[in-house]
Amino acid sequence: MAKFKKAVTFSYDDGVEQDRRLVELFNRYGLKGTFNLNTGIQTPESSFDIDGVHISRMPQEGLKELYQGHEIAVHGLRHLSPEELHSDRERDQEFLEDAENITRLYGTKPSGMAYAYGYYDDATVEYLKKNGFGYGRTVGVTHCFAMPEDLMRLKATCHHNDERLFELAEDFLRAEGSEENPLLFYVWGHSYEFDVNRNWDRMERFCRMIGGRDDIFYGTNRECLLLF
Repeated sequence: MAKFKKAVTFSYDDGVEQDRRLVELFNRYGLKGTFNLNTGIQTPESSFDIDGVHISRMPQEGLKELYQGHEIAVHGLRHLSPEELHSDRERDQEFLEDAENITRLYGTKPSGMAYAYGYYDDATVEYLKKNGFGYGRTVGVTHCFAMPEDLMRLKATCHHNDERLFELAEDFLRAEGSEENPLLFYVWGHSYEFDVNRNWDRMERFCRMIGGRDDIFYGTNRECLLLF
């Protein structure tokens, strides 16, 4: 039985510099998120450009403090797609080494992960379950608030750029959940997309709209999915 009737959670990938601004937004509005890191390439040298916007991963130093109160989860040591991994030895390096690094560097053992590029297959799912992962987030969306049943093929409610984001938020705020049938609003994305699309105002509007409610539990993915 859930410890909440309604909950909101977020999932953001890649540990990029734009996470700093996103974390500040979350903290300002009392929200919590899960940040999925690639510890094998978590360095400013691991950078790329999209539409003229320079995107750089943050250095490892200081991330424990930055993400304080949020969750750090696995995104793969080198951000390899699971379809590139053909043996448990390769999966050990990509997933378990990333998890071990997160535990060592940030003092918290990760409970779940997000699939690089959103790709997953049955072999990867079974491997992760066998090795104690509690959830694996895809890039699929549901546009609904039902608690997910298949946590290893986890779909979010929507991406933050979804055209229905604010419509869904209004529906969620009006809806009434129960401890027997709790509701979850799950949003995913990459924080660099706000710079690329020049729409940080969109995220601030959403955070202001969804935050500060006495009837909503604001938690990390782990808190919302695994601790009820």
